[in-house]
Amino acid sequence: MKLYSSVGPNPQVVRTFMAERGVTVDLVDIDLMGGENRKDDYLKINPAGQLPALVLADGTLITEITAICEYLDEISPGDSLIGNTPEERAVTRRWMRWTDFEVIDPMTRAFRYSEGIQLFQSRMPCFPDAAPGLKECVKEALRWLNGQMDGKTWLAGDRFTLADILLFSFVAFGGQVGQPLDRDLTNLAAWYDRMAERESVKA
Repeated sequence: MKLYSSVGPNPQVVRTFMAERGVTVDLVDIDLMGGENRKDDYLKINPAGQLPALVLADGTLITEITAICEYLDEISPGDSLIGNTPEERAVTRRWMRWTDFEVIDPMTRAFRYSEGIQLFQSRMPCFPDAAPGLKECVKEALRWLNGQMDGKTWLAGDRFTLADILLFSFVAFGGQVGQPLDRDLTNLAAWYDRMAERESVKA
């Protein structure tokens, strides 16, 4: 297997997940900032031009970070980071879905339309006027989540899961692009600090 990786929170999710699960694959670094992912050589591998991308030994292409992580989780020995029962998997996927829609989507769009606009305006439609509202959507979502985290160690309760990796990777990214975590959200700040102590986040 080969994982085509790069800078950015999406590849970080997969690398952190692999570190937690003890999974190793061949890594191929793609120059995202230089636009290598939009050039013919990479588009032959992943026509969508997105990163990361996992290519199996038989040539099968798997994209989208949750799909990659769930595939690796299913083929690897050891404790699942999705869940061992239908109920556990459902709870994990609930929080993954929430994170995708309430944090990741507005956060990344806000970045592309504001701080990242010089990089993205030639690659996709950008709407600078929408950025402030999108940033406020993220703040409101995290304020709500702070209340939900009262008395909990991880998003799914006592279980550390892919949902935690997903949220942490993007909250950390937000701190680098003008959308820092409000430390007054004490439950969420404590969760963030627990995540930051894990060796896997350095992968």
